[in-house]
Amino acid sequence: MPELVELTAVQLLDGYRKGEFSPVDATRAALRRAEESGPDVNAFVRLDADTALARAERSADRWRRGEPAGLLDGVPVSVKDILLLRGGPTLRGSKTIDPQGSWDEDAPSVARLREHGAVFLGKTTTPEFGWKGVTDSPLSGVTRNPYDVTRTAGGSSGGSAAAVALGAGPLALGTDGGGSVRIPAAFCGIFGLKPTYGRVPLYPASAFGTLSHVGPMTRDAADAALMMDVISGPDARDWSALGPVDGSFVEALEGGVRGLRVAYSPSLGGQVPVQPAVAAAVRRAVERLAGLGAYVTEADPDLTDPVDAFHVLWFGGAARVAQRLGPRQRESLDPGLREICARGARFSALDYLAAVDVRMELGRRMGRFHESYDVLVTPTLPLTAFAAGMEVPPGSGHRRWTGWTPFTYPFNMTQQPAASVPVGTDGDGLPVGLQLVAARHRDDLVLRTAHTLYEAGVAGIAQPSQLSGGQQLGVPPGP
Repeated sequence: MPELVELTAVQLLDGYRKGEFSPVDATRAALRRAEESGPDVNAFVRLDADTALARAERSADRWRRGEPAGLLDGVPVSVKDILLLRGGPTLRGSKTIDPQGSWDEDAPSVARLREHGAVFLGKTTTPEFGWKGVTDSPLSGVTRNPYDVTRTAGGSSGGSAAAVALGAGPLALGTDGGGSVRIPAAFCGIFGLKPTYGRVPLYPASAFGTLSHVGPMTRDAADAALMMDVISGPDARDWSALGPVDGSFVEALEGGVRGLRVAYSPSLGGQVPVQPAVAAAVRRAVERLAGLGAYVTEADPDLTDPVDAFHVLWFGGAARVAQRLGPRQRESLDPGLREICARGARFSALDYLAAVDVRMELGRRMGRFHESYDVLVTPTLPLTAFAAGMEVPPGSGHRRWTGWTPFTYPFNMTQQPAASVPVGTDGDGLPVGLQLVAARHRDDLVLRTAHTLYEAGVAGIAQPSQLSGGQQLGVPPGP
């Protein structure tokens, strides 16, 4: 039998049901893995072992009585330190937030997980206010990749991705404003979903506005579907949340891809140079989709890079974050964040509205594209994980993180569901991610296509400690 830290949430729940092990066993194993990996990877801002074990004990008692509290009763989960988790501070990677306070409220997604009996291990690392595509901050330092600790875990949900890859709980919550779930999912070899905007309620509202989504980060697509069945519940605090889901994401996983119209865009029409190993792994997965009955066409969406408009929206949001800060607090900010805040403060209302125009046109074009194609496939990223502690790959010539993430941020602008699926490794043993994108409100198609890749053995997570190459994390087997 696999070690407990290697099991998915679905497998843990099956074991609880059969009495093979308990939520206490699973929680202890996850906490041990988190603690052992701490100095090397730095995935957690805070672990709360006592509270987690107390919740696990109560869950174990419910399972003994045959009365589980919900769909995720007893499953260990981590929460990105952007989202409120009552009982402890949410510091958002920043020294500007006072940890003292009541901290007595859950974010909507956290509240739904709590209602369903999930066991919270703690809070995971984030760059300051989630501003960039790698994870390091003045507060918590650098978060590293479990596959090679000299490399970045990606970001901004890098701590959540690293935790899942390590086996420190099969589930984590992340946020995604320009790729922040999908980027670290690709670099760390896990599954990450950015749902349709509003499908998972968000409170407090993000300063980055309707670019920001909340999504599951998991060991596979089935776990993400189960998590979506929980966190998609409505919450009155989010005025932009969508209505109740019609049906179950778990039930929608079945059916395969036969007859699905798949557009494969290897480089967005030649706009993006992609590393050969990444391109080859993604192409192999696409060929497997065709072998499973999908109608695959190499086709590019009618997109030009919207990075300038994205920067207006993103940098403007950053400036809004910093607006409340005094001079001394601003000096304590990550220098890169301070720089984009200054740029964002110079944009006008007309600049903002022009960026919104670009966004609406992008949405129109993708809407028309999905009249012809059910799913778009691209690489998640054009490269694998680079040196830790850097915003951009050394020698790349890029100025900001958006320079190496051209496949991700356009779909925050369009609010479409998009996921990263691990489909292999490069020559250094570093994970490669494939991105699946569908029309707004078709999260079910993204999950079903991803699940099919897992069922076919094309997608999957390998334990980092089992890989070769690089400076690997020395984590002993779990119990």
